[in-house]
Amino acid sequence: MIGSCLKWFTAMAGLGILSLGAADAPQFGTAWSRNMVSPERDLPGFFSPETGTNVLWSAPLGTETHSTPVISGGRIYIGTNNGNPRDPKHEGDRGVFMCFEEKSGRFLWQMVVPKREEDIYFDWPNSGMSSTATVEGDRVYLVDSRGQVVCLDVEGMANGNDGPFREEGEYMTRIPPGTDPKQGVQQLQPGPTDADIIWKFDLTTGAGIWSHDAAHSSILIRGNHLYLNTATGVDNTHRKIRTPEAPALVVLDKRTGKLLARDFEGVAPNTFHSNWAPPALATVGGRELVFFCGGNGMVYAFQPIAPVPEPDQVARLSKVWQFDFDPGAPKTNVHRYTSNRKESPSNIYGMPVIHDNRLYVAGGGDIWWGKHEAWLKCLQVPKAGGAAQTMWFGNTSSKNTLCPRPPFGRICSSSPTAAASSIVSMSCLESHCGRIPSRGTSGLRPTWLTGRYISAPGGALSTFFPRRINLRIRC
Repeated sequence: MIGSCLKWFTAMAGLGILSLGAADAPQFGTAWSRNMVSPERDLPGFFSPETGTNVLWSAPLGTETHSTPVISGGRIYIGTNNGNPRDPKHEGDRGVFMCFEEKSGRFLWQMVVPKREEDIYFDWPNSGMSSTATVEGDRVYLVDSRGQVVCLDVEGMANGNDGPFREEGEYMTRIPPGTDPKQGVQQLQPGPTDADIIWKFDLTTGAGIWSHDAAHSSILIRGNHLYLNTATGVDNTHRKIRTPEAPALVVLDKRTGKLLARDFEGVAPNTFHSNWAPPALATVGGRELVFFCGGNGMVYAFQPIAPVPEPDQVARLSKVWQFDFDPGAPKTNVHRYTSNRKESPSNIYGMPVIHDNRLYVAGGGDIWWGKHEAWLKCLQVPKAGGAAQTMWFGNTSSKNTLCPRPPFGRICSSSPTAAASSIVSMSCLESHCGRIPSRGTSGLRPTWLTGRYISAPGGALSTFFPRRINLRIRC
């Protein structure tokens, strides 16, 4: 898995997304276009954890952190691993989700869950909690490292166990495979710095998925409904789909965790690796659409479900259109191309980004198992009938992730270099035609802030000042 292996979480004085007085960022990207543009200004161009320059505070995390922090209501939430245990009762490799006080970095509470031990590919060693949380009011929504969708109290156990779920002790206790959790296992007792789980939904048993490497999502909220990708994928051979009927996109009731709807597009059988891309949502031509990129290399637009769905049945998500991201790629019996670096299906890992009725999608050959070819594509979303059309596309190197359109008409995309998966080639592109006016090297998940691209590879901040050029190209 690709991610930033951060050991410390650093808040930068003056960095708008983390500093006092700045707007909250309660989900991954803007709700719900997934645009990573921030309106914050007057940012430092440099910071140093070693000297403390422009550093407000630092707080230790685990030894690997693949999650992105979110900020809401004076708290910061981030997933990590248990490489630096904060509580001696939690020993060994675990998935950890932490909550800190924004103004001081004071540790408030954490959710610690044991690894899945049935298969190493269900929950990769030391990868920790890789999903990014979504916060709304006094609730935190997250897909944890065991593939459970959980709703948490923002206060943790500090204000008691709110329920209705009250089995936190059992959930954070390691149960050896084949052991009856009710017999012969000393359960841990939750304390004031543990998480308070309101409800949980098991994607494996409840939706029939097959997790691969890590359960990863960033939950989208629409009214009382949660939309999320399931991260269902291949088995440990990377050549077989064990749950071909599994959904790739599901909808849950945010109040109870009940499964309300799912896709029936047959994404799972032709998923080349996994379904790791969270959905986006926007209104185009007067109608709301949910955009989803499948692990089969297809881009989908769905109608949101009704505010009050039919009781006691799982609804079918209604597809409006689909777009084939890589028309020339194999579409059946796809796993015979595993490890083929010249010909393979495409898959899409990054979230789609919607802006000005255009959808930006990055995808291509799998970085571990597929062809060395990928693209960033700009799609025109139709306002009425018909499917999306390609406005422009550009080739990149291997797999890439997507950062959206900056304010003056440019987008940023990044892709891992051949040298190391933690280093990327960053490209700034003209949003109307895809021309590349500037390029740099950075870490993953860049953010655009007041004319600068900012990214933190391994804890070191990289800042780029793209050239502003008067360039007009017909596309």
